[in-house]
Amino acid sequence: MTLDNSEPIYPISVAAKLLSVHPRTLRIYEEENLIKPARQGNKRYFSNNDIEWITCLRTLIHEKGISIPGIKMLLELTPCWEITKCPPEKRDRCSAYIDRSIPCWQRASTACAKEFQQCDNCEVYIRAMKQVKELAATSDSPKP
Repeated sequence: MTLDNSEPIYPISVAAKLLSVHPRTLRIYEEENLIKPARQGNKRYFSNNDIEWITCLRTLIHEKGISIPGIKMLLELTPCWEITKCPPEKRDRCSAYIDRSIPCWQRASTACAKEFQQCDNCEVYIRAMKQVKELAATSDSPKP
């Protein structure tokens, strides 16, 4: 049996322990819309992909000196319509294109993300995370 890396299996306490952070840190990242853990009732569950993404966030924040607002800005610089090569007729009707104030994956009920059913598996969201991970790996930003 192969474990799907997108399967949310870790409760917040285990995820925090794996990441060596306080659970409150994960809640802050969620409040800032940097992560989107799966929910079952009031409980949050994290996948291996989530753990990898949070590790990247921690690297950007603590080793590269990029603030949370800075990370959010970097994520917003990659519009979904460019990644997916949306045709103009589809793009022009997309709420993420019309109102660019928040990333498409934060519009799960109104933007193209609705077609994907879940933003967590959205190609745009995954690519944006990968681009920021690549930035974290190649950035020469000094440590604070």
